[in-house]
Amino acid sequence: MTTPSLSPRLGNDTLRVGNSDDLVFMEHFGTLPKGPIRLLDHGIFFYCTEGQAQFDYDGQRIELHKGDLYLYHARCTVENMMASADFDCREIWFSRSAMWDMNITGKKSILDLVALKQHPKISLFDDEIALLDDYFRLLGRRMRESSSEIQKDVVHAIFGAMSLDMLGMIRRGFANKDDKTAEKVNKGSMNALHGKQLADRYVKLVEDCDGRIRRVEEFARMLNVSPRYLIRQLKETLDRTPREIIALFTGKAIEYRLRFTDMTMQQIADDLHFASASFFGRYVKEHFGMTPMEYRTKLQGKQE
Repeated sequence: MTTPSLSPRLGNDTLRVGNSDDLVFMEHFGTLPKGPIRLLDHGIFFYCTEGQAQFDYDGQRIELHKGDLYLYHARCTVENMMASADFDCREIWFSRSAMWDMNITGKKSILDLVALKQHPKISLFDDEIALLDDYFRLLGRRMRESSSEIQKDVVHAIFGAMSLDMLGMIRRGFANKDDKTAEKVNKGSMNALHGKQLADRYVKLVEDCDGRIRRVEEFARMLNVSPRYLIRQLKETLDRTPREIIALFTGKAIEYRLRFTDMTMQQIADDLHFASASFFGRYVKEHFGMTPMEYRTKLQGKQE
């Protein structure tokens, strides 16, 4: 049993620059895929324009209504999708490389990656809806101008500004829930800026490793900082320790393999670089309170 990874579709309502899938704008997306999906490279901004839909996002139930904005993160699993007959939304698919090219990951808004994954949806105010409508009209217009020599740069500039505004809107949904974190995110000192950049790079490294590296010391070496400095910076910036972030993404990696593949425990242990299947079993028992087989049965029971 595997979970398919999709690519942005083609069609009259789908706009892209050339043949690249790095940035794809879908003006209408009224039909949800059947079965679970897990995109490995693309994130997606969903903006619901009509009707309603619901689905499970890494086990979290999400309900979308007209005027809601939702951010899907790469490597997360969406399943159990249902929508009303009149459901429609606009989507912008963006690859990780596109985000790096536009330097969006260097801005403070992307810093809240963990919190954004836990609170990926926001109901927009009227002025936010009007702003997004303006962005979508401008983005669609410029993406249709295929004869322009500077089309790609212009489109990326528009999406860069647009994505920062959308991330800011979504962050509004959880900023009030954690004033301590919000205060730290808004610090303006040079030390805080370095902490944000370091935290962003650290979270990206941990996510890319997909559970295969679990030692803080190894990540610190990759970032060319001391483990003690990394711990202090992440605690001050994200109010989390490096080990907590490692545990979060390792847990997601294990959950995906147990739930959506038929890999054996030995195969999973080898894939995630555990010393042995028994060591893998002890890790799952410690973090999830049950054996890998028990956890697989529980997870797969959710799909029925």
